[in-house]
Amino acid sequence: MNEFDVDADIVVGVDGSDESFAALKWALTEASLTGQSVNAVFGWTNSWDMGSEPDSDEAWAKVRHDIANELRDWADHASQGIDFDPGKLKLTSVKASGTAALLQIGKDSQQIVVGRRSLGRVARWFMGSLSASLAEEAQVPVTVVRIAGSEDESVTDAIANALTPGNKTVHYVQPRPALEESGRPVVVGVDGSEASRRAFDFALHEARLHDRSLSVLFCWQLKDLGTVPGYENAVAPVEIGQRRAEEILSNLMNRVTIPEGVTVDTHAFHIPASKGLIAASRYASHLIVGSRGLSGLDAHFLGSVSRQIVNFAECTVTVVH
Repeated sequence: MNEFDVDADIVVGVDGSDESFAALKWALTEASLTGQSVNAVFGWTNSWDMGSEPDSDEAWAKVRHDIANELRDWADHASQGIDFDPGKLKLTSVKASGTAALLQIGKDSQQIVVGRRSLGRVARWFMGSLSASLAEEAQVPVTVVRIAGSEDESVTDAIANALTPGNKTVHYVQPRPALEESGRPVVVGVDGSEASRRAFDFALHEARLHDRSLSVLFCWQLKDLGTVPGYENAVAPVEIGQRRAEEILSNLMNRVTIPEGVTVDTHAFHIPASKGLIAASRYASHLIVGSRGLSGLDAHFLGSVSRQIVNFAECTVTVVH
């Protein structure tokens, strides 16, 4: 499936939460620019908050009718102010977990869109999240929409007050980027892998679609540089590593074609990829990364780069496989 096939749907998970409302608005806005169809998917199980489990065919029919009405209300509300053709909106409810429903229905989509679930940082670290799990398991790009403000702000205030002597109430003010959101670039992380090449293609598509500049970041450590000429049997100094990283990034860029009208700048930073890209997310409109990272038990305890970015980035993130 081509990531940019506008004949394929954008599939978005909805459940009535603020996060899923933001995801649906994002998907509708994206589709209004591309002409794509949007499939709003609600996966439900027997544990939904709709009263006791139905005990007859008539009761099940009423549940499905109520769900359809809820979906329609959410979609009507989300589409307000967006120039989206309502005839291209599909509403799907399925008896399955949200992740299972989106993986099945979205397997042939152009991308799957979800909101980032409101879990605290510690909870996200140890328990993971639907969005991070989905980003790891899906075979198509997964976009995770972050709403402005978060549960972290109230927790940060609580920490600030707990650690401030005396009874004075304090409020932590998050530093704001110099640029307003409308002026922020699309940012893509690259490392030379095939997944990062596809992430770059997706980022080009987004930058052109939204008329934004594209910033390409190569966040490196010495182990990412391979053999540095002249230091085959020694550890290269950071300055030599920086020059080598810039050379690698330049070679990567020489192999791609930049569409006319898209402004691209490149940067190599000596920092672990997850830290560097999360820092970049504070100044980006949209952060795009490949799915390359740890897997299995290591990923559970250490966190893959893409999982950490999905959980902690401060802007909308797309993970491309």
